[in-house]
Amino acid sequence: QVQLVESGGGLVQAGGSLRLSCAASGRTFSNYAMGWFRQAPGKEREFVGAISRRGGTTGHADSVKGRFTISRDNAKNTMYLRMNSLKPEDTAIYYCAAKSTDSTGTIYSSGYQYDYWGQGTQVTVSS
Repeated sequence: QVQLVESGGGLVQAGGSLRLSCAASGRTFSNYAMGWFRQAPGKEREFVGAISRRGGTTGHADSVKGRFTISRDNAKNTMYLRMNSLKPEDTAIYYCAAKSTDSTGTIYSSGYQYDYWGQGTQVTVSS
């Protein structure tokens, strides 16, 4: 089993930046494809970004493309989400997720594909 802990959330003004971290423990981190999702109040969970096991393949939702960047450091068992040019509509709880996979180059954009989830970190963007 993998334990995931998000950090780095907070309150920021529109146009500002944050970097979220997702620290993993329990199993070999590099065996897992990873993803970021978010859920705003009253809305369904939505895909933000995903990264393959070795980090060579990434994907981002259209709503964040060009502003957010997903990355990972397998030596540190940590995944990141760099968020720039934040907008009030980015306000949500951000969750990281892990999927056990044999594929080193595949990314996954559906939450139902993931095996483990963190507890989430709140990001609030003020206008």
